[in-house]
Amino acid sequence: MSTNRLFKSKVGLIAATVGSAVGLGNIWRFPAETQANGGAAFLLLYICCIFMLGISVMLAEFSLGRGGRSDSVTVFNKLSPGKSWWLVGAAGILASCLIACFYMVVEGWTLQYFWNSLTGDLYAGADLSNSAAADEFFTGKMTDYIFSPLQPVIFTALVILINLGVLMGGVQKGIERLSNVLMPVLFVVLVVLCCVTLSLPGASAGVEWFLSPDFSKITPMTVVNALGQCFFSLSLGMGILITYGAYYPSDTRLTRTSVIVACMTLLVALLVGFVIFPAVASFGLSDHSLRGVTLVFQTLPEVFARIPGTQLWSILFFFLLFAAALTSTVSSTEVIIAFLQDKFGMSRLKACCVALLPLLPCSALCSLSFSSLRGFTIFGLNLFDFLDTVSTNIMLPLVAIGVCVYIGWFAPRGLLKSQLSNEGTIRSRITGFVIFVVRYLAPVLIATILITNFI
Repeated sequence: MSTNRLFKSKVGLIAATVGSAVGLGNIWRFPAETQANGGAAFLLLYICCIFMLGISVMLAEFSLGRGGRSDSVTVFNKLSPGKSWWLVGAAGILASCLIACFYMVVEGWTLQYFWNSLTGDLYAGADLSNSAAADEFFTGKMTDYIFSPLQPVIFTALVILINLGVLMGGVQKGIERLSNVLMPVLFVVLVVLCCVTLSLPGASAGVEWFLSPDFSKITPMTVVNALGQCFFSLSLGMGILITYGAYYPSDTRLTRTSVIVACMTLLVALLVGFVIFPAVASFGLSDHSLRGVTLVFQTLPEVFARIPGTQLWSILFFFLLFAAALTSTVSSTEVIIAFLQDKFGMSRLKACCVALLPLLPCSALCSLSFSSLRGFTIFGLNLFDFLDTVSTNIMLPLVAIGVCVYIGWFAPRGLLKSQLSNEGTIRSRITGFVIFVVRYLAPVLIATILITNFI
């Protein structure tokens, strides 16, 4: 593999990997899951899942990528030629394609809100005389921006072109450079927003609720939800970590890298909790306001409207959201580009165009799922929700199981151990634990997630 396709610095590779993991799942799914599953009780389960399971599966994907130095399909053919394990990698690429289709739409929403925050249109004519009027105003804004037939298509096309521009720069000048800039900014913005919301009247009640576990709400489904959040927030099963693992220099310490990435991802979730729950408690917002799209595009704009410096905080938040979405879509699309380059020998420019330009019509159709095409359904789901459900609830667990079974039982002997020890040059104290988790524990738990999703 060309040195141009390796990350140039350790800081860059960590920033890029954290960027691939930190996305909208940390910002709008985590608060909703925490609220519904006992506050700190869910948080504790989530932390356990990350350190007991997530890091081990992450190391399996890193080892597979760096061991084969190729995309998530070709790597299986290199390590086990003539076998059908490449289908696992192909499923990962397909999942990334489906995710990119609908994720570009959400990224377009964040860019649209960021732009309208800059121009002041988001708050033009806001009626904050009472909660009902405020709810009605921001519901109307969400309808105008997200559920209209034209504006989402325009902003979706714009973010696809932005992704194209970044990815054409390659691994070092595109992905790594973007991550080196956006990841520090993302953390700074989160800390600033935390300071703002923690200073609100009554914010301490939200902090107390967030940090007080309600173990009465712990059920088997809560554990499944924590596992699902772990996989979603670490980008497991998408082929991303296999692809990025192939870009890691041979002296990269995989164990240390995985722990840093996991801790940074967890830190983002905690900071988001300290932004959301104090604000909700301060303004007495209802529980339903924490749900997904409503939280990000209705509840938080209403919160910002009620505090001094409204436009500034709105601009910062939606820039944060756009940065998190951009680093995620760049990484998911890179999975496709790496495959096109390795399998078909395409140039970087051609591979970027082949991977991204078809998203213009596909993502446009997804954006219309809430307006012109809302009557079109597949198994009772609109196109956006169908792609989301198939990719995240079915394909990601299947790919993760395939990777664990392959690395644990069918990969070349000693592959995982040699990668964790950098071919015996360093000592990894958790090798035995990781091998146990990958062989036995992870497949069973991931299968539980998959079966539960079907039920």
